[in-house]
Amino acid sequence: MKIFCILSDERAFQSKSPALYNAVFKKIGISAAYVPLKVMPDQIGPAMQGLRNLNFSGANVTIPYKSLVIPHMNILSEGANIIGAVNTIIRNGDELKGYNTNAIGFMDTLEEVGFDVTGKKALIFGSGGGARAVIFILNWLRADAIDIAGRTATRVEDIVTGIGGSPTTLEHLDDTPSEAQIIVNTTPISAPEDSPPFYEFIQRQSFKNCRLIVDLNYGRKNNFWEQKARELDIEFVDGLIPLAHSARRTLILWTRVDVPPVEFMNALKKI
Repeated sequence: MKIFCILSDERAFQSKSPALYNAVFKKIGISAAYVPLKVMPDQIGPAMQGLRNLNFSGANVTIPYKSLVIPHMNILSEGANIIGAVNTIIRNGDELKGYNTNAIGFMDTLEEVGFDVTGKKALIFGSGGGARAVIFILNWLRADAIDIAGRTATRVEDIVTGIGGSPTTLEHLDDTPSEAQIIVNTTPISAPEDSPPFYEFIQRQSFKNCRLIVDLNYGRKNNFWEQKARELDIEFVDGLIPLAHSARRTLILWTRVDVPPVEFMNALKKI
């Protein structure tokens, strides 16, 4: 039997990934199990060695460790190296190889909803690993301009230097309304109670040119991104669709088995 896991802080136990992958493993007849593992920030190195010692076949990495695991990889895929974030690990003997399936999973999501970003303006909220993956693929798909609004200016500048895009601030967006046609939230903030000031900021924005809002969070009640999309009468996508597509790409790397995205969505709907 192959063993896989998701590595995070306490959020590992909130993730839908264990239930999702275990359902898909059962559906396609693969002898495998997937478990959540809580790791403290100062234990990333020992956790990576644990993957080797305990014969894990692979792992997912999520917030807040997508960048922190990179120094512990023996090999990085080209995409993970450019993005600067790893969400998928394959163990081959004592070697760990890091990949990023979030980027291509986001591309698959855009294809599913029929949104062509070529020549369009984008606005990204956040500056973590999720933001880096989204910005990487939007650049690759030839988006016209990508504005990045993050809390930490140095992290935003790091993205601009390494991947592309232009830095912006909430204050600037208040003064100069965004003309973006696609808006992507990569922060953990989706409900008013998560951050009342940020919620109030979003409420003030017209987003008059926007045609698609994507929130990488999923299953959130009172989601103000969804409410904003409804007000604008435009399409809204929450994080379940990107999760399904990213999981499909990860499964291909782990098992070389390509399962249709609908199977992942069906499994997610039952969780």
